[in-house]
Amino acid sequence: MRYKKVRKQILRHQKRAITLSHQAEDSFEELVINRFGRLAPVRRLVSAWLIFWVLLALISSWQIINLSSYYQTIQPVPGGIYNEGILGTLNNVNPIYATNEVDTSLSKLIFASLFTYNNQNKLVGDLASGYSINKAGTTYTVNLKPHLTWQDGKPLTASDVVFTIKAIQNPQAQSPLYSSWQGISVSALNPLTVIFKLPNPLASFPYNLTVGILPKHILGSINAADLRAATFNTSDPIGSGPFLWHAIAVSGNTPENASESIALLPFNNYVLGKPKLAEFIVHAYANQNQLISAFNSNQLSAVAGLDYIPKQLAITPSVQIHSQLLTAGTYVFFKTSSGILSDVNLRKALVLAANPQAIINRLGYKTIPVNEPLLIGQLAYNPKYAQQTNNLALAKQLLTSDGWIMSHNGYRYKNHQKLSFNLVTTDTPENRLVVGILKSQWHALGAYLKPVFESVSTYTTTLQDHNYNSTLDGISIGVDPDVFVYWDKSQFRPKSTGLNLSEYDSVGASLSLEAGRTRLNPALRVIKYQPFLADWQKDAPALGLYQPRTIYITRETVYGMNYSVINSSKDRFNNVQNWEILTANVTDKRP
Repeated sequence: MRYKKVRKQILRHQKRAITLSHQAEDSFEELVINRFGRLAPVRRLVSAWLIFWVLLALISSWQIINLSSYYQTIQPVPGGIYNEGILGTLNNVNPIYATNEVDTSLSKLIFASLFTYNNQNKLVGDLASGYSINKAGTTYTVNLKPHLTWQDGKPLTASDVVFTIKAIQNPQAQSPLYSSWQGISVSALNPLTVIFKLPNPLASFPYNLTVGILPKHILGSINAADLRAATFNTSDPIGSGPFLWHAIAVSGNTPENASESIALLPFNNYVLGKPKLAEFIVHAYANQNQLISAFNSNQLSAVAGLDYIPKQLAITPSVQIHSQLLTAGTYVFFKTSSGILSDVNLRKALVLAANPQAIINRLGYKTIPVNEPLLIGQLAYNPKYAQQTNNLALAKQLLTSDGWIMSHNGYRYKNHQKLSFNLVTTDTPENRLVVGILKSQWHALGAYLKPVFESVSTYTTTLQDHNYNSTLDGISIGVDPDVFVYWDKSQFRPKSTGLNLSEYDSVGASLSLEAGRTRLNPALRVIKYQPFLADWQKDAPALGLYQPRTIYITRETVYGMNYSVINSSKDRFNNVQNWEILTANVTDKRP
């Protein structure tokens, strides 16, 4: 019985499943199959929408591409390796010793100073935030910026500043800056404050504070007499400037073809901001032909240290020539203490017969005439005291009245002595041009000029010994009109650091120079300098010519490298932390 009941239930479920299957087929046929005919309009509608969205995407893409120039521009971006070639050799990058082009450039890149110059050649803070002066003008209080560090991570404090200045002041250290810091005491009031006490007011003193600061924790244990020869100066120096020493490679087997490559990396904690260049490599070449060849073969981004612009570089389209005037003056210095040029009337006649403007017209670059011991536009400059030049007739008259008689050979004689003297200078194309023009101008007066062109090393010795009748040279004047070291009677001592190349000895001029530099009031300084300018014009210890330039050649645009007049060639790095050489499409941030 139970078996029959189970079988009836199974048959009943089978019938129900068959019935449901038939119902599903009927429903599918009615709801789907029979409606296929209506899908055509739906397909057309869906296709239309799809085409619309595809077209919209294409049009939008076209608009984005064509309007990208509106909101995207090519702009400089961080990164890139900068390769600069410099003529010269590495000797000593320590800022209290650096003198040649290579050393001063590396020193500027590696070491920071209390103050530096901005793009307008104005003094601004580097490590220092500012300074104050007491009423007497003899005490300067300099405040350091907080959280300063050396490139090895050690803190930089006022004790490092004190150590640096005392090292300069120590005669055993033999720093070229020694004479500029004598009589000045320096002390640390606290880690962020340095006190400088001067024996007398000195208006130009703040400009002394641009020397690079040294790390006491590295050099403090070295004897002053050994400091100049310390390995720190040429191997892994530690500074606080924009770039830190990374590596050096030396090549060449003779001094004539030697070259050095010094790789520098950006210092992340540089006080004025991390440099934007990824690496800065200085290539020092002893041979000028090597330097130019390296630039022509695209190994270098820039070239410094040349005295002229090579023709092959001047005609290259991508090359940019940066000819920057220096706050300096090119003069012919007459040796006034002895020899034929001790005659003041002869010196005045030579000045009258010269035509500096004719020289400037032949230089091939724009510059500014120099006709006083101060630069045109500088504080205390007065056109009233400008030298009188380009008056050959008056010059001849002055010489004749002074006893210099013209001979049939075209030269003048006095007491059977020929009007003849030498002019010593370095052997550069520009100097040869200038001397050649002067020789012609003075020949018209009846004077015989004997040019002597020397190598840089030989000329350095010549200047030190004052072994010349006259010399053509440039002197750095700077922003401040304090030219005491060039014209004061105390500043000429053969075989010393004295820079009075004319050996000019005027009591009145020296008193005026001393009075002008010790007054802080600009209006009073102008008054105090007037006797010096008057005496200089009357005594003619030199012939002013023009402001010299420094040449910097780059392959492409260096963004951020913008300045007007600079004080020395190393000042091209005053804002090197902002230099950029790479470009990319950058989206503008428009409101």
